[in-house]
Amino acid sequence: MWGALAINASMLVVAVVGGLVFDSLALLADAGHVLSDLGAIVLGLVAAGLAARAGGPRRTFGFHRGEVLAALINGLALVVLAGVIVVAAIGRLSDPPEVDGVGVLVVGIVGLAGNAWATWVLARGERSDINLEAVLRHSAADALGSIAVVVSALALLAFGWREADPVASLAIAAMILASSVRLVLEPLDVLLESAPARVDVDELGERMCETDGVLGVHELHVWTVTSGFEALAAHVVTAPGTDRDRARRELEYLLRDRFGIEHTTLQMEEAGDEDALLQVELQRP
Repeated sequence: MWGALAINASMLVVAVVGGLVFDSLALLADAGHVLSDLGAIVLGLVAAGLAARAGGPRRTFGFHRGEVLAALINGLALVVLAGVIVVAAIGRLSDPPEVDGVGVLVVGIVGLAGNAWATWVLARGERSDINLEAVLRHSAADALGSIAVVVSALALLAFGWREADPVASLAIAAMILASSVRLVLEPLDVLLESAPARVDVDELGERMCETDGVLGVHELHVWTVTSGFEALAAHVVTAPGTDRDRARRELEYLLRDRFGIEHTTLQMEEAGDEDALLQVELQRP
């Protein structure tokens, strides 16, 4: 992310200067997206630093959710940015200004090269990290935006189509909005403590019930603390006389090896115990 930060800072200067000099809304829209990239990277770096800190006695999971919050803020920022670009582009469609096509083309090509480089740098990181993935999607959308700028400049030079610049801006806004959907929905799922998308909770419960001595599972909850940190809690009812420690170990092995969940809390109950629920059922979280 530090490498991508340096690249995007350079691209921001180029895009802003080019947009002002050549009166191109498409370049300024691209510059706005680059600026959101810079904010996303800075926010991501701050969140990553927080996640590495111990949370103390009040925050037993540490600051891991800081990365999730950063991803959500980045996604919402993209939605706002797309709206601003749409409003400005619609205003220009009725009276498109004179735009220097050659200048826009040169700046667009330079921006495309820089954004492609930054995206490649980010893509080499840990893709399961939702924080890094948010920054990567910002950068990838920026590269697509630069392509739209180049295409608009070519259309202006080849056909004299003055509306190409605001149309390209609308295309950039659409790409920004599309890239923001996952960045908003995935962090919301984490914050709402939904089960991880890759885990079939019904199958997980059935597999747990197939363990020797296990009669049923209830109060089954599966959630994500942050990227790569999934947790499970459940009450497990065993048959009378079952070695509950052995059953618990087998369940832990199953959850780790089959479903990739290592952070588990299993409350073992024997059928007939006063503390065990009379009705054994598999509940969806």
